[in-house]
Amino acid sequence: MNSVLGIFLALVSAVFFTSIEIAFVSASKLHIELQEEQGLYSGKVLSRFVKNTSGLIGTTLIGKILSTVAYAILVFSQLYPWLKDLLQTTLYNHSYILLPLSLLLIFTGYYLVVECLTKFLFLVNPHRWLQIAIIPFRVAYILLYPFMTGMATISRWVIKHVLRIPEKDIQPLFSQTELTVYLEQLDYTETAKEEDEVDTQIFNNALSFKRIKVRDCMIPRTEISAIDIEEGMSELKREFVESGHSKVLVYKDSIDNIIGYCHAIELFKKPKDIQQLLTPVKIVAETTPVTDVLIELTQSQKSLAVVVDEYGGTSGLVSIEDIIEQLLGEIQDEYDISEDWVEEKLNESTYLLSARHEIDYLNDKYNLNLPKGEYGTLGGLIISIYEDLPSVNKQIQLSPFTFTILSMKDSHIDVVKLSIEESKD
Repeated sequence: MNSVLGIFLALVSAVFFTSIEIAFVSASKLHIELQEEQGLYSGKVLSRFVKNTSGLIGTTLIGKILSTVAYAILVFSQLYPWLKDLLQTTLYNHSYILLPLSLLLIFTGYYLVVECLTKFLFLVNPHRWLQIAIIPFRVAYILLYPFMTGMATISRWVIKHVLRIPEKDIQPLFSQTELTVYLEQLDYTETAKEEDEVDTQIFNNALSFKRIKVRDCMIPRTEISAIDIEEGMSELKREFVESGHSKVLVYKDSIDNIIGYCHAIELFKKPKDIQQLLTPVKIVAETTPVTDVLIELTQSQKSLAVVVDEYGGTSGLVSIEDIIEQLLGEIQDEYDISEDWVEEKLNESTYLLSARHEIDYLNDKYNLNLPKGEYGTLGGLIISIYEDLPSVNKQIQLSPFTFTILSMKDSHIDVVKLSIEESKD
């Protein structure tokens, strides 16, 4: 009876250490770091093992060795006499097969119970298993620490002085690929919102941030507040009042020749002309990555940059706020007046929309599948189709969409009625 109990405990111990190793290797290191940030005890302990993987692997290895040896000795002591009696009745010369058969049965049972069972059970939800098992494992780690330390010291000495293998450089705790996979798992896990207080949108934005170009987040040319340098101070003040912006761009002869901008606060200095207020402005290309623009603006302590197209003409305006929005989401600034933008769903196939709404926003919210291109807004899409500035009541077709121009404002499209032709089965 004692031997049976010993065999059972040895198997449980082997399963425990094997499952810890499998679950730890399979678990997302990012998930563990997030658990630590949330203050969970399991996250704090596991995070230490992430930074000291050799300690965890060494403990599981010693635990498995001790458990396996104990299991083999106990099973062999019970199995060998039984097999000997059995083979004596069936085989005359059985001594040559007795030991190999005993070992085969012992390790077949061990493999089926320990290796197969743990892989089936603990690969399904390794994070949950680690949360449950981390406390008893920490106790085992403390008990086996002297053995593990000695083994680790010997192995490092052999690797360094005998095998002469250089130590690997420190690797990051988790790669971009692991971040992407982890976020995909959160998106498709039903209990993700209950288990993880993680804003996956910010993580996704961060992963795609380096691929975003300036043209994807700039303020379009038609919405820029600008004034000719030859205009007087009264015109500049009027532009500040009418636009409500704290900065107004200044051009010479044409808006395609931006030479700087004026800040409203500079008016308190009572300048004689616009030239005295002029601040140089950065010029960037449409295809410049936003990461480069953000670095350039922060290093030069500027907040604005003028965006130009391939011909050198002014395409738009980008600010630090516009770039940060690509990471954190909408930030209300002086150019954002979305509370006044028309947005009304009349029925399943008809919408009243401001032309300033972004294509990505409309597609995400209403699942419209509007085509994407060099433009960023609904108005930009319409102009790219019509190739001119449409008039009020003009209908523009792009199957299955029909855009009806309801109003114009300051030489740009204001409100649009979007109709979707229902597919005929």
